[in-house]
Amino acid sequence: MTSQLPRLYRKGIPPNLGIVHLGLGAFFRSHGALVIENAMSDAGGDWGILGVSLKSPLTRNKLALQGNLYTAVQMNPESQIPRIVEVLNDVLFAPEDPTELVSRLSDPMVRIVSLTITEKGYCHVPSTGELNIQHKDIQNDIHNTEPISALGYLVRALAIRRANGCRPFTVLSCDNLPNNGKVARNVVVGLAELIDPSLAYWINKEGRFPSTMVDRIVPATTQHDIQRLAALTGKIDEAPVFHEPFLQWVIEDDFVDGQRPYFENTLGVKMVKDVTLFEHMKVRMLNGAHSSLAYLGYLAGYQTIAETVKDPLFTKFILKLWNQEIIPTLTAPEGIKLHAYGNDLLDRFSNPAIRHRTWQIAMDGSQKLPQRIVATIVDNLDVGRPCHGLTLALAAWMRYVGGTDDRGDRIEVKDPLASKLLELSNSGLEPRAKVANLLSIEEIFPIKIAERLHENVTAAYSNLVEKGARGSLETVTELL
Repeated sequence: MTSQLPRLYRKGIPPNLGIVHLGLGAFFRSHGALVIENAMSDAGGDWGILGVSLKSPLTRNKLALQGNLYTAVQMNPESQIPRIVEVLNDVLFAPEDPTELVSRLSDPMVRIVSLTITEKGYCHVPSTGELNIQHKDIQNDIHNTEPISALGYLVRALAIRRANGCRPFTVLSCDNLPNNGKVARNVVVGLAELIDPSLAYWINKEGRFPSTMVDRIVPATTQHDIQRLAALTGKIDEAPVFHEPFLQWVIEDDFVDGQRPYFENTLGVKMVKDVTLFEHMKVRMLNGAHSSLAYLGYLAGYQTIAETVKDPLFTKFILKLWNQEIIPTLTAPEGIKLHAYGNDLLDRFSNPAIRHRTWQIAMDGSQKLPQRIVATIVDNLDVGRPCHGLTLALAAWMRYVGGTDDRGDRIEVKDPLASKLLELSNSGLEPRAKVANLLSIEEIFPIKIAERLHENVTAAYSNLVEKGARGSLETVTELL
């Protein structure tokens, strides 16, 4: 019985604090935390991490029982490789004591604040990358010193550091946003401007917001995973993470006073002057493909990406999508062959050990679509290139947020705009009206873009209603 096994516990002293990470989910604990621990192992340095949960105390509570240790498990197709991760210095649940987090962020020892707060955590307008001033959390953080948003914590702590004569920390975004550093700068400086314009000037002048590209597939951990790990290791870990073998982190080398871990010899890390080409490649080829497979696969009845691409029709679709609609919009980073990168992605998607749920990837589509799919469609339209595949993926998202799959079963849609999306979909009686209603959401589809998309998306949506996801895919794959 696993309940009789000993619990994972810490024996050594945690590393000294150097980084605060906001958004301590499975991805960062499978990616950034491992890289930072590897860098310290290779080259030393005080870069212990204070992890911060912003929405739920569950991760904090589980890790606290284990001295903030956890197991990261590399999921190879036919084997599992567990590793105990010791880099976490402490973990906080922010809403429990906002003042404590602001104080910790104000500590001069903190030189980097990294973020995996998901697209919606930036409280921005997805179509422009600018701060959404009307966002309820931003309105709170303008008028109250106890923040709610991640941005509010950053701005309030930076204000204290400035008042104390302390240098700002580097804000290191690790979210799947094009120009994520620029977006982070826009929203942090934008909020500071509404609180204290002189603070905004100081942050913009002295702060650093390097863009990064992160890549590792990390499925959600299940209770079954926890039980299997206990049987494998002989110890109970209530907060493990599971990840694919592949890891990549491309980082712009632009940090306050050059203060950062020594990443130069760290496996999977590439320090660059400009991350843009890597970022576009990954967001469009991996994330755009993931979202396309998630919506179409879910509608067709598939639970995971591996199951979806096991279907030859979906494999054919995604290869044509890359080769004919996505790769032509990209410039390859130096040393990268984009077609080979696509083949490698397909191998990663096919890993049967990674149960990456289509429903999980489909979450928060309103925040993801502009950069993952819509921007690529527009680039194709600009040069007169047909874009049937991505248009079908966009129509599949519209069908998905309507709350019913191809079998007529209810979909639990997780999205910050879920109720609005459902209302707009339901208020249209036929495909043309439904598409028009959803395209009217300007924070996703600026008016000029919506006008260009309407006819093609309506046709794709009509095919989905008539033929279902598989039938529509058969038609579109022949056109690609």
